[in-house]
Amino acid sequence: MNRIKTTFLLTCLTLLLVAMGNAIGGQSGMLIAFVLAGAMNFFSYWYSDKIVLKMYRAKEVSEAEYPVFYGVVRRLAQNASLPMPKVYILPTQAPNAFATGRNPEHAAVAATEGIMRLLSADELEGVMAHELAHVKNRDTLISAVAATIAGAISMLGNMLQWAAIFGGGGRDDEEGGGLLGSLALAIIAPIAAMLIQMSVSRSREFLADAEGAKISGKPLALASALRKLQMGVQMAPMHEATPATSHMFIANPLTSASLVRLFSTHPPMEERIARLEAMTTTRF
Repeated sequence: MNRIKTTFLLTCLTLLLVAMGNAIGGQSGMLIAFVLAGAMNFFSYWYSDKIVLKMYRAKEVSEAEYPVFYGVVRRLAQNASLPMPKVYILPTQAPNAFATGRNPEHAAVAATEGIMRLLSADELEGVMAHELAHVKNRDTLISAVAATIAGAISMLGNMLQWAAIFGGGGRDDEEGGGLLGSLALAIIAPIAAMLIQMSVSRSREFLADAEGAKISGKPLALASALRKLQMGVQMAPMHEATPATSHMFIANPLTSASLVRLFSTHPPMEERIARLEAMTTTRF
């Protein structure tokens, strides 16, 4: 169901992009919108992983430096039938982890120093299985596409807003209605795109939890890790985290308890934990 939901949401994003392009310049505007989205996706596909790793000062480590952690990742990658990813450590006490890379052959997993101190060996294994599930499901690519299209819609919304304002002088009532319609689309479409992007992110988190539990065979360990992370990210927030990259982490690095659930990149921890605990009553 999460895969079906993701496909549906990405289709909605694409249709929104087409509508924005059509509102700005008809068929020519639609073509420009597709070219813009394609160029942004190309850049994101090839360079987003390098940018994120550099942004968080991630350091690639070898098996000699972190034998236990490296061994966990290697064993889980074998369980998931994945190539061995590059392994990184983030120099922060904020407990968190993420995966990146354009495909399984060019993947990387990263964990903070804080999460390695907070979790037990089994819990850390559950977390890294979750991250490898993202790699296996190509969630980095899916999230990048969703974020890029949403970003393109936001840019087109700004363009449409200015075009409607400065191109609206001297219009009759019918054209004035068109002006109001354009302004409404310019305001509503970017908000809708953001909500869809965040819904895609939440769906992929649920899927990675389920797939990660299968890879490690320890759903309760992942549930326990999420419970600790829920408190850990509040006690030691990641100050360098940004809204543009928060969806990548296993736990939202932004302290956003006051945010409406609809605007969150992550599902509620309580629901994630409940789903994992329910897996122990069924075969997986």
